[in-house]
Amino acid sequence: MTQNGNFKRRVRARAAKTGESYTTALMHVRQRMENEKTSEAKSVRLAVAQTTVCDDPRDVAGLRACGSETRALMRKAHEVGARLVHFPEGATCSPNKRIMSRSGPEDVGPSDWARFEWSVLREELEATSKLAKELGLWTVLGSVHELTQPRRPHNSLYVISDRGKLVTRYDERLLSNTKISFMYTPGSVPVTFEVDRIRFGCALGMESHFPEIFIDYERLDVDCVLFSTTDGRPAFAAEMMGHAASNTYWVSFSVQAKPGLHSPSGIVAPDGQWAAQCSAQGSPSIAVAEIDNNPGSLARPWRRTARTGIYEPHQVDDDPRSDGRDSF
Repeated sequence: MTQNGNFKRRVRARAAKTGESYTTALMHVRQRMENEKTSEAKSVRLAVAQTTVCDDPRDVAGLRACGSETRALMRKAHEVGARLVHFPEGATCSPNKRIMSRSGPEDVGPSDWARFEWSVLREELEATSKLAKELGLWTVLGSVHELTQPRRPHNSLYVISDRGKLVTRYDERLLSNTKISFMYTPGSVPVTFEVDRIRFGCALGMESHFPEIFIDYERLDVDCVLFSTTDGRPAFAAEMMGHAASNTYWVSFSVQAKPGLHSPSGIVAPDGQWAAQCSAQGSPSIAVAEIDNNPGSLARPWRRTARTGIYEPHQVDDDPRSDGRDSF
């Protein structure tokens, strides 16, 4: 009641000061309050993980081990105060194309998805969701998502809330040649979600090579893109640093832990620099950073303005290549 009374007094004070009607003053006060709400600093403690590879979906023990490792890292993330933990592509299992191939392993052909121990996968995902609820920890992890036959599955990121509920799912859209030819059904839409008013977007697999994916998320007002992949080559890490800097948002880069890992999992700040990185030894681990919405940054608003055609009135109809000059 007090809050409502203060709001009405604020509207009346503006109306008295400006001479506006109460309705007009109400509109302006609401707009200002919304702007104040939008511009206030918000932050979330994010943990990024790298996990051991399981590439044989027929291996029940391997699927169980992946689930156990995921949950152990979730507990570590919770211990250091993380609100969200982000895992790599195929954290539950990343099926090897030769193991899945009906004509393999010598030849890579259409995948036989009947080889996947789907019931075991579901049990591990349920155990992970249960722990997410117990810890109050948002969990984003890569998994194959089964579709009804004869459709191939999606290569996906599951977003599990702090209440243990699957709130959304991102399906890789821009697949590699092998994935689209023999393994997966592509997704079709970007996916965003919010944790404590920080907005996240999702990307997956080889989508680091496509700037349009990350530009689109900037237009969708994300504060951080969660990118999961199996590939820790330096090119992928360099692209993540570039996407973060050019779009002025955070990027979480999660890869599988492998011997000789060139670029470990990490979190890139909006200036394109690493804020945190996992073990460079290729061992399962997490890294943590406090990410925010960077409300004081002028770079992102200006870049949006620069794309609206503001330069056109200042341009002249003069092609320097056709003015007849052959010297400076």
